[in-house]
Amino acid sequence: MKIQFKKNIILLFAALAFASCSSDSTEPTVDELDGLTKFQEIKNTTHTIELYRHMGGLVQGYNEVGLRIKDNSTGQYVKNATASWMPLMHMTSMTHSCPNSKIEKASAEATLYEGYIVFQMAQNATEYWDLKIDYAINGTTYTATSVIDVPASAKQTVTTFTGTDGVRYIAAYAEPHHPKVAINDIEVAIFKMKDMMTFPVVDNFKLKIDPRMPSMGNHSSPNNVDLTQVAAGGLYNGKMSLTMTGYWKINLQLVNANNEVLKGEAITDAVPASSIYFEIEF
Repeated sequence: MKIQFKKNIILLFAALAFASCSSDSTEPTVDELDGLTKFQEIKNTTHTIELYRHMGGLVQGYNEVGLRIKDNSTGQYVKNATASWMPLMHMTSMTHSCPNSKIEKASAEATLYEGYIVFQMAQNATEYWDLKIDYAINGTTYTATSVIDVPASAKQTVTTFTGTDGVRYIAAYAEPHHPKVAINDIEVAIFKMKDMMTFPVVDNFKLKIDPRMPSMGNHSSPNNVDLTQVAAGGLYNGKMSLTMTGYWKINLQLVNANNEVLKGEAITDAVPASSIYFEIEF
């Protein structure tokens, strides 16, 4: 009995030690594609580039886009590429690009590369967008291009306008994806048009917001906070108060570093809506 008891104790401690070692050496697996939907593939003879987005396909407005590069011969995903993209709108009389970010990775071991593209206009029956992706792997360069689907958004989430300074601006609603009855964190991207292919981020401005419900007497909401930048080159952040579900018009005023209003109007009884705005409905 004593010998058997000692054997059981030894086996118990061995099992506990093994379990402890196993738990220490095991790291939780992170699903890179959690919440993302693949909406298109762009192929060349060597690779297949998979495109992903949180909300499904692309839309007119702000799009967070992820991509993965798959080797067609091995089926493995490339982890050490450097990549850039160029979206182009092919109109009947001209070609132009749109605001877009650099492509980056969350970590060295990740296979998902991420950035954003802001489509300021939608496709139509005769005009279309395509996306060219240039990338390099171990010193070898590649390219892949394909037409992409950018339908018109049901609500206005991007606005293009000329300020009183003569500069052409683009403002795009980025967050929240799923607004709720609460004080929501709101993010907006703001760019200026340098030329038909170049759209740098606007720094050190302010975006005033005034959410209104046109169908409910055009009432506003309390505790909104105008949007400012956290860091140069980044998005503008603020607070948007939504007091009930339904259709909201987010009236905007763009203000420069000298506190001059470049575009947009304050809401009064005589001015029920600003000339620049976003729309949401939930």
